[in-house]
Amino acid sequence: MSNEIQYGRRRFLSTAAITIAATQLGIFSPAKAQSEKADATGKTPFRPSINTAFDNVKQIKAGVLNIGYVEVGPVNGKVVVLLHGWPYDINSFVDVAPLLVSAGYRVIIPHLRGHGTTRFLSDNTPRNGQQAAVALDIIALMDALQIKKAIFAGYDWGGRTACIIAALWPERCEALVSVSGYLMTNLEASKHPLPPKAEYTWWYQYYFATERGREGYDKYRRDFAKLIWETASPKWSFDDATLNRTAASFENPDYVSIVIHNYRWRLGLAEGEAKYDKLENQLAKSPVITVPTITLEGDANGAPHAEPASYRNKFSGKYAHHTITGGIGHNLPQEAPKAFADAVIEADSYTK
Repeated sequence: MSNEIQYGRRRFLSTAAITIAATQLGIFSPAKAQSEKADATGKTPFRPSINTAFDNVKQIKAGVLNIGYVEVGPVNGKVVVLLHGWPYDINSFVDVAPLLVSAGYRVIIPHLRGHGTTRFLSDNTPRNGQQAAVALDIIALMDALQIKKAIFAGYDWGGRTACIIAALWPERCEALVSVSGYLMTNLEASKHPLPPKAEYTWWYQYYFATERGREGYDKYRRDFAKLIWETASPKWSFDDATLNRTAASFENPDYVSIVIHNYRWRLGLAEGEAKYDKLENQLAKSPVITVPTITLEGDANGAPHAEPASYRNKFSGKYAHHTITGGIGHNLPQEAPKAFADAVIEADSYTK
């Protein structure tokens, strides 16, 4: 099943629904409503987030980390774990969470390693950004919170992490929502060059391979994020307040180390940890995901992404793909929160 969902017409109803949910639940700091102005550049007119920030970030020791996370919703609700990407943070879900909570879900939103208030417990732990390490962080978080099973939904790094958990630990994954589909990194495939136009879209990966790139990224964390946001979501007219809210998460002392290691590891320029070798060997086989899944794509995604048909056979359970139209880019949950929340609820319905 594949279809297109027009998000532009639903913006007003979506905003109203988020406002009602957040106000009734009282779990977020509200933003003042602002009028929408025409945008001469052709970008989607900016509509500020209904909620300025999550009010209460909790901390818990899990695996090698002290993880910062948001938890909202009824304690006995079905659990949804929302996973953010790069260069973003938990605020990608600030308007998704109240919609899910109003539908009865318990929502968990962690800062990935190197982001926000998440910290390593030991100075001696390698600042490793490889995919298996990030996935095991989330399994450790579930164990610490005594969560046996959850619905996972994410994009970018978070989508990759959700796919890995669904593939390797299906007993922990009720259902999956993944923006841009099947996202696991295959190190062997990464050794081979892409056509020039495709390589061009990964320019920052090669920049990060140099010490100049590491130094530049450390110096210009916010500016770099702004450039990636503008490139990956060319029709999303975010404001400085939205960017600054997320950029605060990049001040984590391990942020640059984790990001640089992740991209160098993908190119085979940095070693992973031996304790993750078994998991990486499993992922190298591109395992089929068996849990019920919905994949999403924005019609204006400027980040590298595959065509939906190319990954359809990687999902053997009940499945649907939705393309969200109306100028929606890479940060789909923040640009189209109602469509993202609807996908979570739809994926859950596949389990019944």
